Amino acid sequence: MATSTGGGWAQLRQQARSLETQTESLFHTYSQYASMSQLPPKPSEEEQRVEGQIQSLLEKRESLIGQLTRLLDSEATLTSSALKQNNLARHREVLSEHRRELNRLSSSISEARDRANLLSNVRSDIDAYRSSNPHAAEAEYMLEERGRIDNSHNMMDRVLSQAYAVNESFGLQRETLASINRRIVGAAGQIPGVNSLIGKIGAKRRRDGIILGCFIGFCFLMLLFFR
Repeated sequence: MATSTGGGWAQLRQQARSLETQTESLFHTYSQYASMSQLPPKPSEEEQRVEGQIQSLLEKRESLIGQLTRLLDSEATLTSSALKQNNLARHREVLSEHRRELNRLSSSISEARDRANLLSNVRSDIDAYRSSNPHAAEAEYMLEERGRIDNSHNMMDRVLSQAYAVNESFGLQRETLASINRRIVGAAGQIPGVNSLIGKIGAKRRRDGIILGCFIGFCFLMLLFFR
């Protein structure tokens, strides 16, 4: 009797673990509906099928846990009762977690579908209002165009402000460079011999320019003479 009881316990536990694995696999599929950005207005056949399979598995697991409980209560020996009690408690805990997960996912999917339906109804109402009130639709369009024009003006104002700031910066830089140039000229004028050196450099440049002009004129005359 103990042997048959032990075999029945092991078989029921194996079925319970298999159903737990199947439930987790279905949860992975069912959770995808909760993460969808756009849910259909009504549950699809696939969604209903997956939810129904999860419910069926939870009921089967509840029945198996009941069988394990009765089997454990019928045992006459206490040698393995503690281990079996722990296993049974674990199956109950996992079942409770999966029931809470199903409720959470169902609520999330229902809320997401309600929001999608609400937004769809709002858009439909707006479209119906616009179609029945063409003047209101035209006024709304003009307000939208006015908003876009105001945004364009604001952008142009920001660009002009930046251009004015850059122009002002250039003006400050020009004043700074002019001040530096005046200081350099003033400092050079105070050094002895600098003015005469600058005059000699200018005279040499003029002389070189005269010589170069004469040479070019001579070459031009020779070209006309031998032509």
